[in-house]
Amino acid sequence: MISDMRRNVLTAALAALTLLCAGFFGHPARAEIEVDVNRGDVQPLPIAVPAMSGGQIGAQIAQVITSNLESSGLFRPIDPNAFIERDLNVTIQPRFPDWKAINAQALINGAVVDEGGRLRVDFRLWDVFSEQQLLGLQFTASPENWRRIAHKISDAVYERLTGEKGYFDTRVAFVAESGTRTKRVTRLAIMDQDGANPTYLTDGGFIVMTPRFSPTSQELTYTELRPEGSSIYLLNLETARREKLGQFGGMTFSPRFSPDGSRVAFSAERGGNSDIFVMNLHSRGSSRLTADPAIDTSPSFSPDGNQIVFNSDRGGSPQLYIMGADGASPRRISFGQGRYTTPVWSPTGEFIAFTKQVGGAFHIGVMRPDGSGERILTTSYLDEGPTWAPNGRVLMFFRETSGGAPRLWTVDVTGRILRPSARQGSGSDPAWSPLLN
Repeated sequence: MISDMRRNVLTAALAALTLLCAGFFGHPARAEIEVDVNRGDVQPLPIAVPAMSGGQIGAQIAQVITSNLESSGLFRPIDPNAFIERDLNVTIQPRFPDWKAINAQALINGAVVDEGGRLRVDFRLWDVFSEQQLLGLQFTASPENWRRIAHKISDAVYERLTGEKGYFDTRVAFVAESGTRTKRVTRLAIMDQDGANPTYLTDGGFIVMTPRFSPTSQELTYTELRPEGSSIYLLNLETARREKLGQFGGMTFSPRFSPDGSRVAFSAERGGNSDIFVMNLHSRGSSRLTADPAIDTSPSFSPDGNQIVFNSDRGGSPQLYIMGADGASPRRISFGQGRYTTPVWSPTGEFIAFTKQVGGAFHIGVMRPDGSGERILTTSYLDEGPTWAPNGRVLMFFRETSGGAPRLWTVDVTGRILRPSARQGSGSDPAWSPLLN
């Protein structure tokens, strides 16, 4: 199980080898086509992604790129049935009038070559109307890792046309759920961000909750609930080694790594009171950060590791607070109507995402770390548990309808691009990995 995932992701010998700025094509020009991701009314960019030469695998790579770009909501892939030019060659300029005729503003073409057990993929990104090459890259990998090549190409195209890092070459850990409400089975699971390559990491013998990635993407921390209580575990995804995070003599939950991976912050219940602790993973020493009679939980570090946002009901209802990473100077930042929970700092530091309950509705929202600029992105019967893509542009969360099973969804920070995840089965508590190496 773990070995398959390791072969597929962790030992992928995949690298961007070079920018191909060959004299035949000239130097890449500045893009005349750009996607402004900050506009709430952005129109998806028409883009053509023909099957790459090289047989079935070339077609598969093109299909994954198409799906990735379309899922972002920023691109509108053109139906291949509309293509006029069908004999593209990666070493020859496209017939631009054929692509202008179908209103393609950008074009991706490429070729896949099998080099005796290794795949080499060359691709080009073209600005159709200026007739300029915007990007040319070459990737190599073992054949079973062709999907990662597709994700890396998607990231390169996304970055070139939006100016922001992509997020397609990533994974998502989550809790897969099955069974009835009274006999719910939960298993820790992991998949590519597009729902491919799902793998179960636990057998469903105990309830699991809140998986979180380390900064290297090679380790998870999560909570496991047993009849005798809850414990926090560390799971190495490369070796499958599992380790309990200390002995605290009570309920422990809501773990999250620090940005450098050296610490884990979590909540622990002692004597009916929940406070936030942090453990140094090298020394295994722990310290208590809060000492309030209220319930303090859901800690999340700022990207620089100097602050922690958390949830507390010390003011009478669950609200968001920020304190120093040493527990100093806690201050409240949420003051709107309703209950605020599950805060998580964005990778860029620009926003804090949260779950908000007002009356009978749940929302996913964002605010700035000083509490200003609160913006509600979603509303439903139950939306909960946001997690950030590594570029800080997209959030994943889980949504549950009345009487239904939870499903994973995504929404961008404008709130305009809202859609269900490609995963069809039920799932909750998503955690988005950093970009893979």
